[in-house]
Amino acid sequence: MSKNLNVVGKPFRKVDARAKCVGQTRFADDIVLPRMLFCKILRSHLPHAIIKNIDASKALALPGVFAVVTGKDMPISYGILPVSQDEHALCIDKVRFIGDPVAAVAAIDEDVAFDAMNLIEVEYEPLNTISSIEEAVLIEEPRIHEYGDVGNVHKKVSLEFGDVEEGFAEADLVREDTFFYEGNTHLPMEQHAAVAHFDSDKKITLWSSTQTPHYVHRALAKVLEMRASHIRVIATPNGGGFGGKSDPFNHEVIVCKLAMITGRPVKVTLTREEVFYCHRGRHPVLMKLKTGVTKDGAVTGMHLQTFLDGGAYGSYGVASTFYTGALQTVTYNVPRYKFQGLRAFTNKPPCGPKRGHGTPQPRFGLEVQLDKIAEQLKIDPVDIRRNHLVPPNTVTANYLRIGSMGLGACIDKVVKGSDWKNKFSGWDSTNRKQPFGKGIGIACSSYLCGAGLPIYWNNMPQSGVQLRLDRQGGVCVMCGSTDIGQGSDSILAYIVAEILGIDPFDIRVVTADTDLTPVDLGSVTLMTGNAAIQAAERAREFLVMAVAEKLGVPIENLSLAERRVFDVENPEVGVSFAEAVVLAESKFGTIGTVGSYSPPASPGKFKGSGVGPSPAYSYSASVVEVDVDPDTGIVVVDRVWIAHDIGKSINPMLVMGQVEGSVYMGLGEALMEEMTYRANRNVVHKFPSLLEYKSPTTMEMCDIKTYLIEDPDPNGPYGAKEVGQGPLLPIMPAIANAVYDAVGVRIDEVPITPEKVLKALREKSRGRDGRFGPGDVPKPDWPEPLRVMTPAEGGDGREMPRVAVHS
Repeated sequence: MSKNLNVVGKPFRKVDARAKCVGQTRFADDIVLPRMLFCKILRSHLPHAIIKNIDASKALALPGVFAVVTGKDMPISYGILPVSQDEHALCIDKVRFIGDPVAAVAAIDEDVAFDAMNLIEVEYEPLNTISSIEEAVLIEEPRIHEYGDVGNVHKKVSLEFGDVEEGFAEADLVREDTFFYEGNTHLPMEQHAAVAHFDSDKKITLWSSTQTPHYVHRALAKVLEMRASHIRVIATPNGGGFGGKSDPFNHEVIVCKLAMITGRPVKVTLTREEVFYCHRGRHPVLMKLKTGVTKDGAVTGMHLQTFLDGGAYGSYGVASTFYTGALQTVTYNVPRYKFQGLRAFTNKPPCGPKRGHGTPQPRFGLEVQLDKIAEQLKIDPVDIRRNHLVPPNTVTANYLRIGSMGLGACIDKVVKGSDWKNKFSGWDSTNRKQPFGKGIGIACSSYLCGAGLPIYWNNMPQSGVQLRLDRQGGVCVMCGSTDIGQGSDSILAYIVAEILGIDPFDIRVVTADTDLTPVDLGSVTLMTGNAAIQAAERAREFLVMAVAEKLGVPIENLSLAERRVFDVENPEVGVSFAEAVVLAESKFGTIGTVGSYSPPASPGKFKGSGVGPSPAYSYSASVVEVDVDPDTGIVVVDRVWIAHDIGKSINPMLVMGQVEGSVYMGLGEALMEEMTYRANRNVVHKFPSLLEYKSPTTMEMCDIKTYLIEDPDPNGPYGAKEVGQGPLLPIMPAIANAVYDAVGVRIDEVPITPEKVLKALREKSRGRDGRFGPGDVPKPDWPEPLRVMTPAEGGDGREMPRVAVHS
């Protein structure tokens, strides 16, 4: 691919920027159709109960009410994963958390719908609740679901790569720590909304603020028992998603059913409180991490246990469980690795994927433990990381193929930029380089650039792009990807414009419409970008063949740039782009091309190897400087230095926006955000509103110095890798490490609140270890580990035969 790029690598504005700035963008709640009705959903006020009876007669008698539906009207279950089809549009026999939907109303306006909703009478029989991971492991009855590994345990995972005990035996130091990462939610500005229209041909169209139109389309076909070809899902522009709009949701199914019953369009817009109940946010995770190292800090073996509080439904939970263990091996060399994961059902809003899906929690534990190990070995925290990085172009112990690896350069940038050597005291509290209360910390991370396998395993591409060129010189690019603010629409335009030699704003981008666009499963730059390159290269071939024939010059002499196709040896000889399209259409017929992308096969063949593989991995390193007030425990982050290995920036301005947005989200998770519940058997959410759920404002945002490290990966479009998720991961552990450097106490959980800092300081003043964090973890009956020989041992990625264990 040419090194002389005209569009890629340049800071163009987003293709939708002006529309958003002037208010022209139409979000789901902006859609108004003739004769439209409005929906309200009655939700359970109990966390766990049997539904004895639902009486909707008073609601139906209210003037202006057109329909009321209950679970019996939509009895077929659905879910995002094929192994967790455990949700119903409306609960049929049982509610499982406060906020579970029970009935829905369609009425002439929202006020009437709200009044009617409150007239519906539901008789419940309360059941005992499961409110924590520990309770779910210990209490088997009542079961929240009738499926799962045992009792209220949704999933258990046990994998071992190499002999970890042998690794511990070789170690000079073996350290064991427990950590807790509190759950938190996505907090997008836009609440969930959807509009459904059932037309005279008995076809349904749904406009929804979803991130995954293809999976919503699949769920609707199943629950409504309709032909998929009669269902159209249009993902409207999202006012933020962060993973919170990645599931098929009950309100999307409900409005479709109500539209079918009433014959009129139906809209639902959730309140902010309802968004908290939809949730699908970060899993609370309790962790136990045991790591063996040599005197120089090289890891000899690692054993990670994770316990996830999954809430009331499966969602992405099985994948989330695997993700808490998958990426521990892709930053530092871990020759032997054992992972045990458990996901529990509890009577809380269901958890799912949030930015970094399943990986920030174990990354927090690993990066904090590395600092503890570095202190015991008297090694600089920078050196224990920098000296033991995974080499590029290798395969890890758990069979993840590493391509380009720019983490070393990331570490070097933030260390130099932050003046680390002159600020870090080298574990000597008697010879501090900064005043007590001022501290500095470092952490690193990695993230995948798209999943190696689709949710529903098949041999089809994960991303497809269609191009259409018209004889006036217009280009339309169509793709199933969803722009949630990250700029995926713009990436499509930039890449196609680069190859066809036109301006990005000459291109019409049509995305996320299941009737018009090919399937895309993730809106990932690496995948959509490669599909776009293939489609654009094929279109370019048609153009240059036709122009070469017209001009009488060799095809290889032609170049496309500045809206022209011309001879590079004689640039004045050429035609306009529009003329080139006319020539191509005259020669070949209508010009339309397609491109698609499928990731390379994973080297792992064991059960569970589908989670973790990626065509490439991005890397980040961050140094954080904090100011901790020992009298109040308040932690203020003064400055963040962050470097991200982007591979190649398609648009550096958008990349920096994603990096700095990740820092902002990381500050919230580290210091204040938490999905917590009142300490009683009712499992009532403490903060289901923006008034009480604390998130950083501009006042809490710190100064950020961002470095973009370009280490192009051969699997990425122009060498590009992801940026939307990875830069979040190092922020939380870097802050925790900086707090320890500032005041000498370890906060082994997030959020790091003033109360926790003060408690740890009090403990330290009494001569104790000055730590705040969890004690031990549950001790479930783990299944016999699935054992896999590592690549270094000559393994082929397949599991070894299980050996019977006798007591």
